[in-house]
Amino acid sequence: MTPLEGQVALVTGAGQGLGAAIARTLAAGGARVVVADLRGPGCEQVAGEIEAAGGQALPLQLDVADAGSATAAVEHAVQAFGALDILVNNAGIDVTKPVDELTFAEWDRVIATNLRGPFVMSKCALPVLREGDRGRGGQIVNVASTAARRAWPNASAYHASKWGLLGLSHALHAEFRPHGVRVSALIAGGMRTPFLLDRFEGIDPGKLQDPANVAVAVRFLLTMPRESVIPEMMVLPLMETSWP
Repeated sequence: MTPLEGQVALVTGAGQGLGAAIARTLAAGGARVVVADLRGPGCEQVAGEIEAAGGQALPLQLDVADAGSATAAVEHAVQAFGALDILVNNAGIDVTKPVDELTFAEWDRVIATNLRGPFVMSKCALPVLREGDRGRGGQIVNVASTAARRAWPNASAYHASKWGLLGLSHALHAEFRPHGVRVSALIAGGMRTPFLLDRFEGIDPGKLQDPANVAVAVRFLLTMPRESVIPEMMVLPLMETSWP
């Protein structure tokens, strides 16, 4: 397996929920982690927890949809740790409304974060990822959702963004392989995170999975032997309600 020890990972949306779990898991495996989030206090708290546990982390405020912010984030990672080997595109938002109530601005905001963001981050990181893992090529994990495989009402922007992200991820997989950069899409089922628990009253936490479990799946993708790549992987809670 490919070791995480000494690798440098940038995780977006890492101020809470799944992103925080991924950052902690990669740090526990020996990676140096850039904990990036739109909200500064969240990433600072998670980075502080990692360092208190003996890991190395850099908190960084980041707007994934902004090319200038993305370019600066990659530069900060290289300045702080000397390299960038791993990019985890995890940042995501949703606006739960029917189409006739969803505003154009809300649609644009979801697409900007969930689809434009991974494209911007991947494009800005590619020149450095080509040299990742000490010349063997870096890795990208795009966090998708079961919303990329089926649909339910009142989530048109979210579905469009996640179906698009899955297509983008497979396109990047095909395009980046000649550069030695592995790209994987992780389709994650429902998790016990604020993304669901804070928005849907009455949701049954017992039918959701611990985000730490999904973080283990991300670590698995990143530690596959270098001659292999998993372009797509799905991880669900045992009693997932959004998938058969």
